[in-house]
Amino acid sequence: EVGEPFKEEKAVAKYLRFNCPTKSTNMMGHRVDYFIASKAVDCLLDSKWAKAKKGEEALFTTRESVVDYCNRLLKKQFFHRALKVMKMKPDKDTKKEKEKGKAESGKEEEKKSKKESGKDEKTKKEKEKEKKKDGEKEECKKDEIPGTPKKKETKRKFKLEPHEDQVFFDGNEVYVWIYDPVHFKTFAMGLVLVIAVIAATLFPLWPAEMRVGVYYLSVGAGCFVASILLLAVARCILFLIIWLITGGRHHFWFLPNLTADVGFIDSFRPLYTHEYKGPKADLKKEEKSESKKQQKYDSEEKSDSEKKEEDDGKTEATRNLGTDGSGGERHSDTDSDRREDDRSQHSSGNGNDFEMITKEELEQQTDEGDCEEEEEEDTESRPSHEKS
Repeated sequence: EVGEPFKEEKAVAKYLRFNCPTKSTNMMGHRVDYFIASKAVDCLLDSKWAKAKKGEEALFTTRESVVDYCNRLLKKQFFHRALKVMKMKPDKDTKKEKEKGKAESGKEEEKKSKKESGKDEKTKKEKEKEKKKDGEKEECKKDEIPGTPKKKETKRKFKLEPHEDQVFFDGNEVYVWIYDPVHFKTFAMGLVLVIAVIAATLFPLWPAEMRVGVYYLSVGAGCFVASILLLAVARCILFLIIWLITGGRHHFWFLPNLTADVGFIDSFRPLYTHEYKGPKADLKKEEKSESKKQQKYDSEEKSDSEKKEEDDGKTEATRNLGTDGSGGERHSDTDSDRREDDRSQHSSGNGNDFEMITKEELEQQTDEGDCEEEEEEDTESRPSHEKS
């Protein structure tokens, strides 16, 4: 037979109840609070009972001593051990998962056939994989940085059931609270509420001075509430008048945070706000957007011109390398190239085409040319003699 708990056991259980982190869930149709054994042990090791007093030894020195003491509390029905039972998904969900798996397997087969057909697709997929890896690395870095919002983790649902072996173990075991004392704060708040109700009902018996004071306080509170309501209406009327006069260009708000979900002092800050929404504002917005677009285009053009300059530099370098190696040969061949160009120009101007000529024909043509030159010289010299 288990006796009644001692004062010390009640004090330890009360400390655990209000200081050990707990969670709430449903068990057998009732709302219950539960805690984890390892956290309860840590909580008691940080309590005042783990420190030695003058002339007395500490109640909790090791984790084993805390476990033994918690076994005593469990036997005296401060809490009991529970079992976590994970909720299974219904058959419909399992069928859907199977269908999804079949569809995914068919898609994988199609992907394999596409991979065999071309190499371009492989390169694209490899790039996509690299991008995904880079994105995962960035997400990991963001998670490591403090202050960044973390993704919501999907938690599996479970329910609690009473365990057959009612023993306290130091680990991840779950224990449900039976002991539920009233906290001092809730007791104090309830007491103040009861006293206020009784005092309100006994208002006719109050002294005359107190009744006059309460009357003035109530009138002042009513005037304050009425003034806030009037201010809220007046600020809307003022906004409408200015908006109509200016044709919707000026937006003037007096006490803009008066009806906002903020604190009492912040509701009166700032005193006013003013916004101009006319054609000039639209032009400014358009100019800003255009300037941004121009900057983007300029940067793109610069990148293209830089690429072209690099290509030109490469081609010039290759040409210079070629010219350095064959500089002497080119100097020697320039005269022959010029002569060939002149001959081609003469032939194209006369409309004659090139033909194969033998050595004998060449000699005859040269002789005829010399004769013609001598005749021309004679004709030029004759008129000069006649004039003299």
